[in-house]
Amino acid sequence: MTRKQRRLTMIGAAGAVLAAAVGLILYALNDQIVFFQSPTDVVEKGIGPGQRIRLGGLVEEGSVVRADDAHVTFSVTDTSNTVKVTYTGILPDLFREGQGVVTEGMVGPDGVFVADNVLAKHDENYVPKEVAEALKKQGVWKGDN
Repeated sequence: MTRKQRRLTMIGAAGAVLAAAVGLILYALNDQIVFFQSPTDVVEKGIGPGQRIRLGGLVEEGSVVRADDAHVTFSVTDTSNTVKVTYTGILPDLFREGQGVVTEGMVGPDGVFVADNVLAKHDENYVPKEVAEALKKQGVWKGDN
């Protein structure tokens, strides 16, 4: 084998190994390459207790209940399904009913989502893309797009 053939063989082998590694990573992350799950995803996929996910949607109107010890319960909806959420801690300033929110945590044994982090984007008009598309399909979208 000449030097050129050895070099091409090495490059081809490295490319094949790299392609196999990328393929295995994508296969392993098949269901996790999503920034968040909507309430409909949680219901339809049957996400079980103890599985850590991000739940995104709109804070349902009239669902926020605050306790004295910084404990808050609220519901996240995508207008099709609703998931009850509990959170203990300080909420972002932009958190309010009707706003988009992404929460991190896991579904408890009672079916209530126990959040350990609540995220709000700095733009007060933030609504997750999937939720905005679902609202547009249902004709209730109030955004500018």
